[in-house]
Amino acid sequence: MARRDSSFICQSCGAVYARWQGKCEACGGWNTISEEVAVAASVPAAQRSGRKGRAVVLEKLEGTAKPAPRLVSGIGELDRVAGGGFVPGSILLIGGDPGIGKSTLLVQASAALAQRGQRVVYVSGEEAVDQVRLRAQRLGLEKAEVGLAAETNAENIIATLSGGPPVHMVVIDSIQTMWSDSVESAPGTVTQVRTSAQLLVRYAKQTGACVILVGHVTKDGQIAGPRVVEHMVDAVFSFEGDGGHQFRILRAQKNRFGPTDEIGVFEMTGRGLSEVANPSELFLSNRDAGAPGTAVFAGMEGTRPVLVEIQALVAPSSLGTPRRAVVGWDPNRLSMVLAVLDARCGVRLGGHDVYLNVAGGLKIGEPAADLAVAAALVSSLTGAPLPADAVHFGEASLTGAVRPVSQAQARLKEAAKLGFASAVIPSGGLDGLDPPVSVRPVSSLAELVAGIAASAPRRAPRETRDTAMRETRGSNDRNPPQRAVQHADWGDDEER
Repeated sequence: MARRDSSFICQSCGAVYARWQGKCEACGGWNTISEEVAVAASVPAAQRSGRKGRAVVLEKLEGTAKPAPRLVSGIGELDRVAGGGFVPGSILLIGGDPGIGKSTLLVQASAALAQRGQRVVYVSGEEAVDQVRLRAQRLGLEKAEVGLAAETNAENIIATLSGGPPVHMVVIDSIQTMWSDSVESAPGTVTQVRTSAQLLVRYAKQTGACVILVGHVTKDGQIAGPRVVEHMVDAVFSFEGDGGHQFRILRAQKNRFGPTDEIGVFEMTGRGLSEVANPSELFLSNRDAGAPGTAVFAGMEGTRPVLVEIQALVAPSSLGTPRRAVVGWDPNRLSMVLAVLDARCGVRLGGHDVYLNVAGGLKIGEPAADLAVAAALVSSLTGAPLPADAVHFGEASLTGAVRPVSQAQARLKEAAKLGFASAVIPSGGLDGLDPPVSVRPVSSLAELVAGIAASAPRRAPRETRDTAMRETRGSNDRNPPQRAVQHADWGDDEER
């Protein structure tokens, strides 16, 4: 006779409660707790108490460890993020916003592995087989020997995989649609996701097949479902991108068999996702080099240097609390840079709106972008354009000093390869450096601000500008004075 155990579980974070309540104390969500009933086989108490454990053999740390074999897909950007290929027996979790291209990428990877002689099975829980076939035809991959199935029951999937020839890779799209007979709850609930993931992890470890799970994300970008699933899998990848850009970024958040700071850059085209071999050149294409408020940042994404343009706009604010809008960078980091510029450099931005954008849709997380952000802000405020052939990198401290960053040589080599001739870098990172470009070292943000302000264009005194504006607005002559021609359009626009 089966025993029914009832519990109340938060569908957002997986917290378990003994009774229902309106608010989850773990994540703060309202009306996210629902009752779930688990069915467990009843075992006599005598058997449960009388079972003894089995002794295991203890090994030594000393010994030779063989490198894990890899399943190389041939998609260079995907293999880079995975650490050189997929490890047999591993299980991966890929999350991303709806429509970002997760299914397209996995169909391309499945077809690439099948063309290399590997047996690949693609299981879709959201689409029918015909829908997957239409996507493969659009990508020109309909000839690939990939097994397709539309199934949501985890036990049926495992029985199908175990009954045929050995499988090298399995794609489950998506884990939120899977359900198991062992629990009585709807698909997508925390219990069903956790139980289905456990069954697939056990299958991967026992058979040596690589299993890739597709996960939905919440509105704040986190993978939906219990956090325990991310701990169970061997790697967690996030597929990022913006609907307004054709670029897609595959980033490793966790990887037991490779680095966790590598990224893969793709471009969405009519034939699917194509690799971007040189993302720096793509991110810097069609930039306005002579406009104030733009600076080129030489950053590092794993072992790859990436050059990206940082755009800043500083405008007088009419609000009591000026706006601070940031896209692609940490807002808290921007607040710190603004405070240092105000306190240590005398740059007053408290009455200005500040807008900061990382061009291309890339998200930057390293503090080495502080120097480039500060340069873009001061350039926008003073109206002085920065040199078009210069890159910036360095970390700003709260004292106003500029601290050196790691891998400066790789950053400068990438800048020289793309045609940049100079670099503004911290003065403390010059030891042992062989720069391929001319270097301008700075020791503090005040020194950077002074250099930009010295090249700012001269502006007319405030009294002269105000007099010209009054003469322009009060003149009814068809031929206004020559000195006020530049303000005539402003006056007409305001009167309209």
